[in-house]
Amino acid sequence: MSAPVIGITADFETQGGYSKFPWYALRENYCAAVIRAGGLPVVLPHEPDLAESYLDSVEGLVLTGGDFDVDPALFGAGERHPSVKTKDKRTAFELAVARGALDRHMPVLGICGGQQLLHVVLGGALIQHIPDEVAGALAHEQPNPRDEAGHEVDVRKGTLLHRIVGVTRLAVNSAHHQAAKDEPDGVVINAVAPDGVIEGIEAAQERFCLGVQWHPEFAISDGDGRIFEAFVEAARSSP
Repeated sequence: MSAPVIGITADFETQGGYSKFPWYALRENYCAAVIRAGGLPVVLPHEPDLAESYLDSVEGLVLTGGDFDVDPALFGAGERHPSVKTKDKRTAFELAVARGALDRHMPVLGICGGQQLLHVVLGGALIQHIPDEVAGALAHEQPNPRDEAGHEVDVRKGTLLHRIVGVTRLAVNSAHHQAAKDEPDGVVINAVAPDGVIEGIEAAQERFCLGVQWHPEFAISDGDGRIFEAFVEAARSSP
């Protein structure tokens, strides 16, 4: 069987580090996780007007994370927390490609910031800065390396995520200061941290629309690998 083509969104910097000129970036382990699961990864540049053309060429979509935030205006927030920083063209593209993928009922996997964007696309709002909104919050920006666990999450029975990972408690890495804030119609919360922060969502009406707040591409548990395997298999069997 041929490997399903998986579109992966990239990060973007205007200059510095790799080049003095604007550049795209994607951590290698996003692609490696897709390949291990049997998919063929391709990186998607940030061109909102080409979103539908990209979607014509892929069978699944991964919305990745990054050191930036969704503009609070997009989920109706009246104020913007001082910690919020945006990448407007990246977000415009990811909104377009995520909405297009959902319109096609294409499998979608949102990771960390990608989960947050997916939550907004599905009608949800975000906590703009966890330490200011969650009393007694865990260190969701963990001090230890990202290829180690930062805390555990409770996986809710009866969800797609539970059917995939097969456990009710999962050790995860953690690199975020924002999180999903609510559970709008059609969205199911599938994982929660011990401090009550939402760690996973899914769209009940879709065959595969899953968001996780951690980074399963680091494969720190068997469950992480199963998430990618289930996603790629859903892409393989897409109409």
